Amino acid sequence: MRIGIVAPHIFMQDSILPDVIFSPGRLAIDLADSLVDLGAEVTLFTPGSITTRADNKIADLSLFQAELDGRGDGYLDLLKKHPLTFISLARQVQAELLATAFRMANDDQLDVVHVYMNEEEIGLPFSELCSKPVVFTHHDPFSFLAKYRSIFPKYRHLNWLSMSLAQREQMPADTHWVGNISHGLDPHSYQPVAKPHGDYLLYLGRIIESKGLHLAIESVKLYNAAHPDNPYNLKIAGKHYAGTKDGYWQERILPEIDGEMIEYVGFVKDTQMKAELLAHAAALVVPSIFAEPFGMVMIESLACGTPIIGLRSGAIPEVVQDGKTGILVDRAVKDGELDESTIVQLFARAYEEAATIDRQNCRQDFLDRFTLTKMAEAHLDVYKDLIE
Repeated sequence: MRIGIVAPHIFMQDSILPDVIFSPGRLAIDLADSLVDLGAEVTLFTPGSITTRADNKIADLSLFQAELDGRGDGYLDLLKKHPLTFISLARQVQAELLATAFRMANDDQLDVVHVYMNEEEIGLPFSELCSKPVVFTHHDPFSFLAKYRSIFPKYRHLNWLSMSLAQREQMPADTHWVGNISHGLDPHSYQPVAKPHGDYLLYLGRIIESKGLHLAIESVKLYNAAHPDNPYNLKIAGKHYAGTKDGYWQERILPEIDGEMIEYVGFVKDTQMKAELLAHAAALVVPSIFAEPFGMVMIESLACGTPIIGLRSGAIPEVVQDGKTGILVDRAVKDGELDESTIVQLFARAYEEAATIDRQNCRQDFLDRFTLTKMAEAHLDVYKDLIE
């Protein structure tokens, strides 16, 4: 089987990817490599060179680079200074990669094309000019941005893959879903430790309001006030966005960090360091207040044998088995609004139960449901069905 995986986000370059939080990029590479391991012939389409076992087709970035050189900027510099210019140039690259993939399929060099990320709206109308099956994966909630809401429902008859059943709720009921496939991880990269410290709670991820970090902070403070003899400190690992318009980091998070009860450990790029942080935590706290379409950090936690305390929203209940691999906190609502005060209290109570979760159950659930091999096999089944 000849599979084309189109990963056209401009971050998909070895020179950029390690320095950004972009889990769809790592997933695209892992999927391509795992499919190769299963015997498929895979072409991975990316803007720049990527380390992969698949055949890597890249775009012509020479004029993009010339523009950067003329400004004296790198890719991320241009994104910060002139986001609209950056997006316009990036979309040109994405269009080039999609055209290359569809052309190869029409020339009978590919049996199926999987548009895996980002600016899928470019590929949607033109996919119907492709003579081979095309399937789409989207990594955000479908209602997240106006540009998604305005285009995806028009093409609900195309082939769609979801990563959770919760993600499907924001698309029309008659959307043509061809599969629901959870993400996967290499079981060797994230592993439990023999004697976890278990004396801290961990928040891991982007520091933005929709991820609910402020709820984790308030609930730990509340728990510690009620349990002075057995307190937890909260370690925060992730990337903040100081200087952006929302001011979330500067106004709501930074003032709470005291280096003791609330500790910021920074943006952890190294996989081994991240795995150790997870493996020694009493629990991972996932207080996301928006509809998470999946949540990679949760399966990283399960792989390390660490239970999850998460809000019952989005895909979190599909990943966390309540009482077995973690604790689900109800999404309290009052007068039609999220009742954050009650949610904080519920999280604080859940911390009391963290130690009751068998960490071996967490690891086993990961092995049963969330490995790279299982993810790749599920995709291969979908591709076969589409081709047949």
